[in-house]
Amino acid sequence: MADLYEVDTKRLNEQVKRNADRFSADFMFQLSPAEFADLKSQFATSSWGGKRKLPNAFTEHGAIMAASVLSSWRAVETSVYVVRAFVQLRELLSSQKALAEQLAKLERRVGHHDNSLAEIIDALRGLMERPAPVKQGIGFTAKWGTDKASPK
Repeated sequence: MADLYEVDTKRLNEQVKRNADRFSADFMFQLSPAEFADLKSQFATSSWGGKRKLPNAFTEHGAIMAASVLSSWRAVETSVYVVRAFVQLRELLSSQKALAEQLAKLERRVGHHDNSLAEIIDALRGLMERPAPVKQGIGFTAKWGTDKASPK
C-alpha cells in the first residue's frame, strides 16, 4: 500500500502507529504467521533477510484512513477520488430509488387493467435488479471435446 500512496513503507508504518486510534480491527489487522508464510511462498523467495514483525493488512476503509494520515500528494489525490466515487454511488442509488417509487405510483394508478403496461413495468424492475454474480473457477479451465485439437 505504501507503493500505492508513493511513500516509504517505514513512513506508512510510522503514521499508522502514531494514529493507531484511527485503525480499528475492521480497518487493519496483522497477518498471522501462517498467512505470512503463505504470502512469502507466493513469491518463492524472500529478500527481507532476518526476522521481521508480521505485516499489516488494510481493509477498504483502512486504506482510505491511511490516505488521511499521509500527506503525500498521491494519498491526497486518492482520498479525493474515493470520496467522489462514494458521492456518485449515493447519487446513483437515490436516483434508482426515485425511479422505483415512480414505477410504483404508475402501477397503482394504472393497475393491472393494461397488461402491456404492466409487462413494461415488470421489465423495468427487472433491469433495476442487480444480476446474480457469475461464479468462475480458479485457474485455467478447458472444455475438452469442443474443438478438433482435443485429445481422444
